Amino acid sequence: MAGRPNAREEVRESVPAPPPAGLISRGSKRKNLTPWLFLAPMLAGVGVFFIYPLAMTLYYSFTAFNIFTPPRWNNFANWIYLFGADPTVKTAAKNTLWFVLIMVPTRIIGALVVASALTKAKRASGVFRTIMYLPALIPPVASTIAFVHVLNPVTGPVNTVLGKIAQGLSNIGLEVSLTPGWFTNPNWSKPSLTFLALWLVGDIMVIMLAALLDVPIEQYEAAELDGAGSIRRFRHVTLPTIRPVILFAVVTGIIGALQYFTEPAVASAVAQGKATVGGGMNSTIGWPGQSTMTYGQWLYLEAFNYYKAGYASTLAVVMFVVAAVAIFLLLRRFSEFSPEVAS
Repeated sequence: MAGRPNAREEVRESVPAPPPAGLISRGSKRKNLTPWLFLAPMLAGVGVFFIYPLAMTLYYSFTAFNIFTPPRWNNFANWIYLFGADPTVKTAAKNTLWFVLIMVPTRIIGALVVASALTKAKRASGVFRTIMYLPALIPPVASTIAFVHVLNPVTGPVNTVLGKIAQGLSNIGLEVSLTPGWFTNPNWSKPSLTFLALWLVGDIMVIMLAALLDVPIEQYEAAELDGAGSIRRFRHVTLPTIRPVILFAVVTGIIGALQYFTEPAVASAVAQGKATVGGGMNSTIGWPGQSTMTYGQWLYLEAFNYYKAGYASTLAVVMFVVAAVAIFLLLRRFSEFSPEVAS
């Protein structure tokens, strides 16, 4: 009994001796370095294609730069001109804000309505889904040209039908005008572009449709047993479930509206009878009466038509800040009302 070790000594002998301190530090460094090695390609891409261009754009916003000569530092001259002396940027900002507040919600609501209708379709649902998605596959230039001709105020089929309806109403004593100028009228040019965007709603519709089909049937059945009608089921079951998809559509819609360029530029040129939007872009973009001049178009004209790259960089920085703030507020509000976060 005297030579037998006690329990504490047995436990001490069973515990392996710790490795040397040098081996621990090298092993931990290797483990800490491994994730960064996998992230290195992505970080390099972000640095080269995002951080560096953003930093240079911010630098150029404080310079007089015409692309052909080296930039010359001019302090806050570009910023003072942007917020005080540039009359066109105010019009472009108002038009862009109109597209953000009107066109983006219209597209989302339209996509949600179409997707909800397609979930009810039993027969030939695949055919209807394909038909609704096909316009989104058309190139933006081709779809805009086709839409301008469809809405031609003189020979377009839409105004032809509306004119016959107005003539029929006049025969019974109702004198109304149902033939807008569409892309040739400053009051109708932005609504016309909104109708075009609504026709091309298939890309959002597909995402909405997948989200609606993913809503559990059990939740609808439970709400129906509780006496909830269709409106209450949509409000308390459907909307909370598809909220992440709606947030995605809103964020991407705002970014797209802030960069809105191709459709209004092509529509302005085609409505004027121009074959291209190149060359004299300052005479085609924004027509009629600068009603379709967007912030992105004015930025492009300043950089590549007037060769004011420094001032265009100032416009780009403001666009980036506005988009970042808007998306931050949306994400914050979404997190506050998200059921997953609340739980």
